[in-house]
Amino acid sequence: MFIEPLKKEDLKEITDIEESLIETPWRLEDFDYELNQNPFAHLFVLKDQQQIFGYVDLWIMYEQAQISTIGVRRDKQSQGFGQQLLSYAMKIAEQSGVEVMSLEVRQSNQHAIALYQKNGFQIQSIRKNYYQDNHEDAYLMVKEMEGKR
Repeated sequence: MFIEPLKKEDLKEITDIEESLIETPWRLEDFDYELNQNPFAHLFVLKDQQQIFGYVDLWIMYEQAQISTIGVRRDKQSQGFGQQLLSYAMKIAEQSGVEVMSLEVRQSNQHAIALYQKNGFQIQSIRKNYYQDNHEDAYLMVKEMEGKR
C-alpha cells in the first residue's frame, strides 16, 4: 500500500469511485482540471499494485490549505484508509508551511466528522444549503496546523 501523486491514467478509476460515493460527484473533466490546470491542487491516490483504494485533492494556497475532496472505495471503508489519506494531506500541508487547513463536510456524514475531529479539526461554522443535490448544510471544519509559523 502506498500513496503517490495522481497520474492521468488514474482519472477514470477515481471518477468511478467518486460516482459510487457521492450523489453529485465530480466528473472526469473536474478531476482533469484539478490535475492539469489548477495551480493550487495537489492530488494523491492510495493504492496497491492492482487498484486505487482512495484519493485526496488538497489545495495549498499560501498559508492556507483546503481538502476539496477525499474518498475511499466503499468496500475499503472503515479500514483506516481515510485516516492514511488525511494524515498524508496534513503532512504535505505542514511541509508547505500551511498555518490553517479547512474542509467542508455534510452534517449527516458522522463517520467523516468523527475522523476529522479525531485529527484536530473543529467545526467553525455552517454553510447553509451547501450541497446542490439535496441542499444539505455543511460544516466548515478548520484545523490550526502545529507547524505554523
